[in-house]
Amino acid sequence: MSDYILAIDPGNVQSAYTLLDAESLKPITAQIVPNDKLLQIVTGNPDKDTTNFVIEMVASYGMAVGETVFETVFWIGRFYAAAEQYRARYRIKRMDVKMHLCHSSRAKDANVRQSLIDRFGEVGTKKAPGWFYGFRADMWAAYAVGVTYADSVCIPAARPP
Repeated sequence: MSDYILAIDPGNVQSAYTLLDAESLKPITAQIVPNDKLLQIVTGNPDKDTTNFVIEMVASYGMAVGETVFETVFWIGRFYAAAEQYRARYRIKRMDVKMHLCHSSRAKDANVRQSLIDRFGEVGTKKAPGWFYGFRADMWAAYAVGVTYADSVCIPAARPP
């Protein structure tokens, strides 16, 4: 029986998620879906006892935030509560992802994406799909959350820093 990591990059209306094989870190699926649909996916996962749940958590750096941030935090709580029966639940801040993958707090999404490509391989094409074929937008962030979790928390002895 395989172990999995369900990693989420939450949003106020829709969220990206990636399901990874916990050993190889190969993405099994990655999608951007409305939050209501993702809540159904989290709740209805038949492999809860072999799946680790990890979600990106909002952090405050002293700046004012708007309604969309509060709505995102609301959804983080709903997803986290829905994952109560999973093997493990964990929250990771974006800064931790950037520091882990890029070794810089100033890293941007493009830097995180490139770090993942450097480590796991090219995106590929329809004729020759690569590791990340089909990834777009926030799917990269969700995958980065899952990899950071696997490297730092889940299976630290089996992964390079």
